[in-house]
Amino acid sequence: MYKPVKVERKNIYFKPDKKRVLARFFFLGDERTIKIIKRTLELSESERKEVFGQVLRSYTKRHRSIVNIFERNFERVSHLLEKVPFPKDKLSQLDKLLIGSYFTMEYSIESAALFNPSIVEHPDQTELFQGEKRVILSFRATGEGHVSSIVFRAGTLDLDNNIHIDYIGNLLDKPIQVKNHRYHKESFLKKMNELHAEPTEVKTKLEQKLTPTFTYEELKRYIDEVRQDSEENLENITFLQQALWLASSHYEMTFSLDTSISERVIFPIADTEKRGIEDARFVQFKDEKGESIYYATYTAYDGFSILPKLLTTKDFYHFKVKPIYGEIANKGAALFPRKINGRYAMLCRIDGENNYIAYSHNINVWQETAIRIQQPEYAYEFVQIGNCGSPIETAYGWLILTHAVGPMREYVLGAALLDLNNPHVEIGRLHSPLMTPNDEEREGYVPNVIYSCGALVHNGQLILPYAMSDYASTYATINLEELLLAILNPERYQ
Repeated sequence: MYKPVKVERKNIYFKPDKKRVLARFFFLGDERTIKIIKRTLELSESERKEVFGQVLRSYTKRHRSIVNIFERNFERVSHLLEKVPFPKDKLSQLDKLLIGSYFTMEYSIESAALFNPSIVEHPDQTELFQGEKRVILSFRATGEGHVSSIVFRAGTLDLDNNIHIDYIGNLLDKPIQVKNHRYHKESFLKKMNELHAEPTEVKTKLEQKLTPTFTYEELKRYIDEVRQDSEENLENITFLQQALWLASSHYEMTFSLDTSISERVIFPIADTEKRGIEDARFVQFKDEKGESIYYATYTAYDGFSILPKLLTTKDFYHFKVKPIYGEIANKGAALFPRKINGRYAMLCRIDGENNYIAYSHNINVWQETAIRIQQPEYAYEFVQIGNCGSPIETAYGWLILTHAVGPMREYVLGAALLDLNNPHVEIGRLHSPLMTPNDEEREGYVPNVIYSCGALVHNGQLILPYAMSDYASTYATINLEELLLAILNPERYQ
């Protein structure tokens, strides 16, 4: 007798909240910025005080430190003051803050959607009762203009796998410190060759100028020198823009220690991701010493091109970001939670239709040919099959959750097992979907879609957060043993 795998949908929802706003830099170009500064400074001193007082009354309670934000945004336009006829020695602190306020705007980070979640164990597991686990959920938050960022929620799973979400703060904050790192000439040129393989004069000139290691500011100087010494044509301009585009994708960021995790927003910083940070798949990775580090693979989108990136953190306060190089440079990469046979392993999507796996000794460089491990076989996945986050290690093999697309472009969830020592070998797969959108879940921004970016196991249950039609999120629990047996004996579970 056939029976489906039991899925318990939990009655908790993570919905977008338009009140959660972030203060971000607002810029209209040098010419208009100069006009705005000039108009501001033409006000009388009393008028400037009155205007700034109104701004403070309206926005102080909406942000952690709106004055610090104004200071930072003033600094970003201060170089244009030399073109404004106003004595610099008479520029007061209030004047600077008022100018900064004109180049600040609020952005509702999740006004459109809060979806594609992943879940990992919180680094702090102290002061819990038996059977509890503290967790961190990540979400893709989408606001005006469909720009995506990463946001978090923290909570505790109890003995019955009900999740109790911590207080959600409203004083959202971007990193207080962002810095670019030093680039290595060899790896930088290797990635540039992937983007622009044809040899050109400007490419040779830049290669000759680069030192073995260099900073972003040094690269900008080298590019300016090459530009002045080269013909100004579309090919040369494109190459030099790509070099800056690539370099801007490496950076580090640190959040203030007085922020709760729900208030930390990883908003697009680099040019490579100015249109969005998409579908972060977080995983708690264990190194050879058994120590934990958290990685997240995500897709950076600039409006035209995508670039896979790797986010690294140990505490969710300090993050490092680097591009991922190599054949797997596509959407939907998901890292295994430990090395396999001495190498990193990554699920990836090369062709948009099948599931692949890749191996590498370098977590950022994937030069070995990826191996196809899954292709559409069953009716619910005839259009495409992909991963739903990092694999989960079990006694039976690596459990992978999949998203599959079938008739009517319906996205459903499936599951499969890969061999523990040779995960390029599939040892079982469900013949029918694990979950399909129900009547409530199928309605949304993109109808008939459920999707996840990662799950974990707690108290013998699979804790599976998932998105509902690209609008909101929820989670379900599934008995792990039952699911594994269903994968190994699919003819009994339909």
